[in-house]
Amino acid sequence: MSNVKFYSGENIPLEMHKVRIVQKLNLVPIERRLEAVNEAGNNMFLLKNRDVFMDMLTDSGVNAMSDRQLASMMEADDSYAGSDTFTKLENKIQEIFGKSFFLPAHQGRACENILAQSFVKPESIAIMNYHFTTTKSHIVLNGGSVEEILTEEGLRVNGECPFKGNMDIANLRAFIEKNGAENISFVRFEAGTNLIGGQPFSLKNLQEARKVCDEFSVILVLDASLLADNLYFIKTREEQCKNMSIREITRAISDNADIIYFSARKLGCARGGAICTSNEKLFDRMRVLLPLYEGFLTYGGMSVREMEAMTVGLDETMDEEMINQGPQFIAYMTQELQKKGVPVVTPPGGLGCHLNAMEFVSHIPQHEYPAGALAVALYIVSGVRGMERGTMSEERDKNGIEPLANMELLRLAMPRRVFTLSQVKYAIDRIVWLYENRNLIGGLKFVEEPKILRFFLGKMGTVSNWQNDLVKKFRQDFGDSL
Repeated sequence: MSNVKFYSGENIPLEMHKVRIVQKLNLVPIERRLEAVNEAGNNMFLLKNRDVFMDMLTDSGVNAMSDRQLASMMEADDSYAGSDTFTKLENKIQEIFGKSFFLPAHQGRACENILAQSFVKPESIAIMNYHFTTTKSHIVLNGGSVEEILTEEGLRVNGECPFKGNMDIANLRAFIEKNGAENISFVRFEAGTNLIGGQPFSLKNLQEARKVCDEFSVILVLDASLLADNLYFIKTREEQCKNMSIREITRAISDNADIIYFSARKLGCARGGAICTSNEKLFDRMRVLLPLYEGFLTYGGMSVREMEAMTVGLDETMDEEMINQGPQFIAYMTQELQKKGVPVVTPPGGLGCHLNAMEFVSHIPQHEYPAGALAVALYIVSGVRGMERGTMSEERDKNGIEPLANMELLRLAMPRRVFTLSQVKYAIDRIVWLYENRNLIGGLKFVEEPKILRFFLGKMGTVSNWQNDLVKKFRQDFGDSL
C-alpha cells in the first residue's frame, strides 16, 4: 500500500490490487447463528462455513491467490520423481533464502514433526521466543520440553515496544550455561509470534541470538510461517533496515538461521510447507523421514499445482506492496477499536487484530475461558468467526492440572487480500456494540475435552443462559437487521 494521503484527512489503507474473482458470502439470522454455535459445541473450529459471514479464524490456507499464481498451476509437471515443478520451487527457495537444500512437506506441522523427530530426544529442551500449539505438542510427544525466553515487553498486552517477539539474550545465554548445550534440542525463533498477538522480532535480536548459538554450538531454527508480516515490521520499525529491500532483509534473516521451515498456507499463499538448510548433515538427518511421513523428495505430500503456486507466491512475498496489506488493515482495525475504548493488543502486530479478553470480559474468570466465550459472543452477534488464543489453547499437564495462559486473546485474523474495508468496518461496529454490552457475556466449560490439542476438537457448554440474553438484547437494538 503506497504512501497515499486523502484530501479528507482520513487515514485509511488503500488496496494496491483489484478483485477479479469473487465468492458469495452468507449472513444468516442471529437465531440461526445461536443454533449453529451450539451445534458446534461452542467451538469455532466445528462451525460449518455456510453459517459464517466473515471467517477471521485464521490466515492459514485462506489467503487470496494472485492471477499469476492461478496461471502457474496450469504449468505443473506431475512426475512422481524428478519433476520440473520441484526444481522450479527449489531454485526459488535457493534464490530467496540462499539455502542449498530443500525438503517439501504438505504443511507447516508436517515440518515440525520432521524437526522434532530429528532433533528432540527425551529430556531435551527446545528454547523459543514463544511457543506455538502444534510445535510444542510435537516436542512433548518426542519426550522434550519447551522453555520460553521472551523479553519482558512480550507479555505486556499494551505498550510501545516495536519488537515484542524478541528473545531475552542474557537469559538465553544463562539458560544454556545452566542446562548444558548438549541438552538443548535447538533454539527456535517464531516470526510474528502467534500466541502473543502476532508480534515480530528484530533482525538485531536474531543476530545476537545467533552469536550465542555459535558460542555453544546450538542449532538455530526459524519458523518463517509469518515471515511476511515480520519483514514488513523490520522494514518500517528497525532503523538499521529502513534502507534495505525486502529481499535483503530476508537474506539477512536467513543467514542467521541453520534451518528455516514454514507453512506455505501462510507464507506464499499456497497449500504446502518447506524446510531448507545449507547444512548437509542436518539435511541428511531430516531427509530420511520425508518418504516415510510425507511422500517422495520431490513432492513431499504436496500437489504439484500448489508447488507452482507456492513458487510464485514466495516471489510475490518479496514485494512490499503485497506484504504490507495485512499489517495496515490490522493497524486500521486496531486503531479504530482503540478510539472506541475497546481493549486490544498494542502495538498492532501481524496475522490479525487481537482483542484483550482479559479486560474485555474481566468479569469472567480464566478457568471459564474468557477468550473462548468472547469468540462465541462475537460470532452470535455478527457472524464473524475468530479464534481463541488463551487458556483453552493450552493443555493440561501429566497430573491433569490446567495451566492458565499468559494472555487471553481473541484473534481476528486478516487473511491477505481477502476482506474489503467495508467488511472490516462491519466487524468493528459489531465489536463496539458487544463491548458496550459485555456484561451479558458469560463463561464456558468443557463438556468434551480431548487430551491433545483440545481447542481443535473439544466441545463446550455455557455456565449460564447468557447466550439467549445476548440475542434478546441484539434484537432490541437492531430490530430485523442481520
